[in-house]
Amino acid sequence: MQSEHTSDRTLLSDRVQRQVMTADGHDGQSHAERESPVGKPVIRGDPALTGQRAEEAVEFDPDDPESLELAARTVRAFSENTAGADDNVYMLRGAAACAALVRGEGSYKAAAERAGGDATVSFIRKWSRVHDLPNSIRRHVAMGQIAPTAAKHIARVGGEARLSLAWAILDHDMTVRQVRSVASDVNNGQSVARALETEGIRLGELSLELDPEVYRELRRRAAIDGRSPGEVVSELLDGRLE
Repeated sequence: MQSEHTSDRTLLSDRVQRQVMTADGHDGQSHAERESPVGKPVIRGDPALTGQRAEEAVEFDPDDPESLELAARTVRAFSENTAGADDNVYMLRGAAACAALVRGEGSYKAAAERAGGDATVSFIRKWSRVHDLPNSIRRHVAMGQIAPTAAKHIARVGGEARLSLAWAILDHDMTVRQVRSVASDVNNGQSVARALETEGIRLGELSLELDPEVYRELRRRAAIDGRSPGEVVSELLDGRLE
């Protein structure tokens, strides 16, 4: 016969699992790198995210001369008019064009020369990196929950720090200035947790709304175990969101 502790844990685990969405399935094994092809409108082509018809999303193929020419024109126009910063889909399209042009031309310098105008190496590098962010982050950019200017700074850091910084933005309404500061600190050798602490933000802290029955069970289990609800949830979810 199972103990109360074991059966309660199984019950809560099953219920919490039903309440939490799984990973998006598009990110790589580390979840921190883009897996879909360069220039493919995975996010821009999803009308549920952008509100546009899927066929309106432009795909830039770095191996197709005509598509590469379109990417070059798009990058030039994008570099000369970023007034559309309020249009996140516009910004993601410009980032996609930058990434495709770099891939097609073979270097940032060659891409900048091909685009011309105000398209500098620095500009193209920054926006190409935004396009290389994992889908889970770019989804929030497309929905307007992460500003493209903040996404540029997320893209400056590597690995899992990207995800930690992106989720902190969502959970703590970070300003672009704060995001820039954290990214700089991480690139200077600080852990993302310590860099966030400098801004008064605790990594891993968020507010959740639970089904009342799950909430009561979670609180009861935490009381029995003598632990915080966060510790119980972390243990139950560990390994289940991979």
